[in-house]
Amino acid sequence: MNVLLWFKRDLRLHDHPALTLAAGLGSVLPVFLVEPALWAGPDASARQWDFVAESLADLRAGLAEMGAPLVVRVGDAVAVLDRLCRQHRIARIVSHEETGNLWTYARDRKVAAWACGAGVEWTELPQSGVVRRLASRDGWADQRDSFMAGPLVPPPTLRAVAGAEPGPIPTARALKLATDPCPHRQLGGRTRGLDLLDSFLTRRAEPYRSAMSSPLTGERACSRLSPHLAHGTLSLREVVQATGARQAERPGGRWGGALNSFQSRLAWRDHFIQELEDQPSIELCALHPGAESLRPRDSDLTRLAAWEAGETGLPFLDASMRYLRATGWLNFRMRAMVTSVASHHLWLDWRASGAHLARMFTDYEPGIHWPQVQMQSGTSGINIPRICNPVKHGQNQDPTGAFTRRWLPELAPVPDAFLQEPWKWSEARQLLGRRYPEPIIDVATAARAARDVVWQARKTTGFAEEAARIVHSHSSRADPHYVNNRSPRRRAPSAQLTLDL
Repeated sequence: MNVLLWFKRDLRLHDHPALTLAAGLGSVLPVFLVEPALWAGPDASARQWDFVAESLADLRAGLAEMGAPLVVRVGDAVAVLDRLCRQHRIARIVSHEETGNLWTYARDRKVAAWACGAGVEWTELPQSGVVRRLASRDGWADQRDSFMAGPLVPPPTLRAVAGAEPGPIPTARALKLATDPCPHRQLGGRTRGLDLLDSFLTRRAEPYRSAMSSPLTGERACSRLSPHLAHGTLSLREVVQATGARQAERPGGRWGGALNSFQSRLAWRDHFIQELEDQPSIELCALHPGAESLRPRDSDLTRLAAWEAGETGLPFLDASMRYLRATGWLNFRMRAMVTSVASHHLWLDWRASGAHLARMFTDYEPGIHWPQVQMQSGTSGINIPRICNPVKHGQNQDPTGAFTRRWLPELAPVPDAFLQEPWKWSEARQLLGRRYPEPIIDVATAARAARDVVWQARKTTGFAEEAARIVHSHSSRADPHYVNNRSPRRRAPSAQLTLDL
């Protein structure tokens, strides 16, 4: 039997259950589909594609050593799969389950309908602790932990389908993706992912719990594995087990707490992706219906553009947005801060700001991104709204001003005492409106106005009852990772964006 193995966001050969199943069924045709419609979406960018392309090159080299070509095709999934199945007499497709955005959800439904009509059997296997068609969250944590404790699957021996032309890996330009300079972007490929995992567990992780909050120290102290997990060059299971093996060594100092915290965040990762799996509409609809009308759907385009460009006149916010544009990454506290300011101080619709951040994050993972964007925007109804103060965040997380000055060199003449509030400097008139913009909002006034609107909405009839229902539907009595979030009045450890790990 000839079997088509459909690679999606699982660009590796190790711990790849779908690959192992396909190899046991017959000759394998490994395929990656480049879908122009997916990459034309509002959450896709050239920086993400470049990471994928590098990972595909690495995957292609690994498959070549196993005697199988990686077949890359550009086009609509149904059309390409139909053509390949006809050309190579394939009656079975194997892939991993994917919890992607609404576009991939709709595409998979189309592929399933085509496969049924064409007499092609499509088998999808889980590659993480996320459970498809989950009836209840009760017991989910045990299922997730059981999967993570399962044996890692080594690369199998392959018999390749003969006569397949590999095809080129297209460039971002060939896909007509907008120019997206990201000079400090992380590079793709499993080898780089393994290097990061090793350096994190052996050298970098000890200060993880305290250092991950600041942009000054988070760049090194965080694992930086998030793009490799998002695109599947590493499996979550192998990261969980590698971390467990390091814990078993019982390293001294701060290592124990750091590794425990990291394991917890890995569990939260599956938890949030499960939320999107259970409710795909989170990408477009407020989790709490009562929050749907909080903000106008048509965002103020001037404010949105200033926020995107790092030109709001709020130094720490602007430095974070410029850093993100140049690196494709932010540490967790800065992700929370830039989202909160966009949604509360600037009163932008979370879908508009969320889409921009999705494009900017090389590690964009829909199942993490959209639930967390909603949480920071106050539309989940679960957590008490947290309106981050960008001035205080700058003073607390960048006390020396090193980060702010690096990304806002135009503020070089501003004394340290006024760096996060340059409008209070006696000589600000020489700078503001010329080299650096005046603030587009008053921080205190904007926060107060947002707080009044949000809390008034939470007082409306039925809001608390709906929030309690949401908490119940997204929690599990057997889930130790969710125990602090059983009540909408209590804030769980997830109240910061956890995508970065």
